[in-house]
Amino acid sequence: MYSYIRGILTEMDEESIVVETGGVGYHIYTTGQTFARLPGMGEELKIYTYLHVREEAMLLFGFLTKDELRVFKLLLGISGIGPKGALAVLSVMTTDDLRFAVLGDDAKAIAKAPGVGAKTAQRVILELKDKLSLEDAFEQKLAHVQEQEADRARGAKNEAVQALVALGYSSSEALRALDGIEITEETEVEQILKQALKNMAFL
Repeated sequence: MYSYIRGILTEMDEESIVVETGGVGYHIYTTGQTFARLPGMGEELKIYTYLHVREEAMLLFGFLTKDELRVFKLLLGISGIGPKGALAVLSVMTTDDLRFAVLGDDAKAIAKAPGVGAKTAQRVILELKDKLSLEDAFEQKLAHVQEQEADRARGAKNEAVQALVALGYSSSEALRALDGIEITEETEVEQILKQALKNMAFL
């Protein structure tokens, strides 16, 4: 019913959050892993959702990544694991941790989740072994590393712009001076500034 919800984080407690969009506050249950990566109160977020329908209620579950949502759905397909059990597993371990536990037959790691016993942990391994792969884990790790590197590069560029503005240049002049400079996660702000000041002479 809902693929994702984009809105403002307005409330949170130990197991759920409220995201407001269009004047409606959506009560969403989520994992400890997602809680650890939430933005601040009053900030915008995009959360991928799953609607669980029961006779007495409709419950909304949400995750910051499509990968976490996908693994949550896989866990729901296992006999003996409901939404709370799936949340418990993904609260004590990341999706990559679960992949390594499943592929390494590490039932003890999975059984650390509250309410998940040894037999259920073994069932998780048995039923997910053909559905999870190390390649997925490595791809997720690589994507995360690339995202971090991009964030660091953007941070260095923003610092350089602020420094140039502090020296009396306008924001547009600063951005033009930075145009064409190769900036990676390893580039120091000082290096960017030196090259930008050289570029200023040709503007």
